[in-house]
Amino acid sequence: MGASASNLIFHELIGLVTEIIESTNPTLNNIKGRVVNETRNMLVIEMENMDEKMVPKKGTVFMFHIPSHSANQDQRVMINGKLLLSQPENRVKNLKKIRMR
Repeated sequence: MGASASNLIFHELIGLVTEIIESTNPTLNNIKGRVVNETRNMLVIEMENMDEKMVPKKGTVFMFHIPSHSANQDQRVMINGKLLLSQPENRVKNLKKIRMR
């Protein structure tokens, strides 16, 4: 099952296009690019000029672009980075636990 608005916080984020809507660090605002790596506390975003920025999840609001297979327009989901604070592999496992209930 692919990423959707309802399961994005449990989904793999690497490969998704994102932009920073708001951050406690004003130099990070309006950065846009593709997520190329993820740790417990950070997302690594590769921008169009191929530079990589390490962005803390805490204190940042992200807009993720989810590719839509049925329409030409991407679905956009705004997420507070606090909801993403977890090791990526543990966050993905949590979705499986929720489905089993």
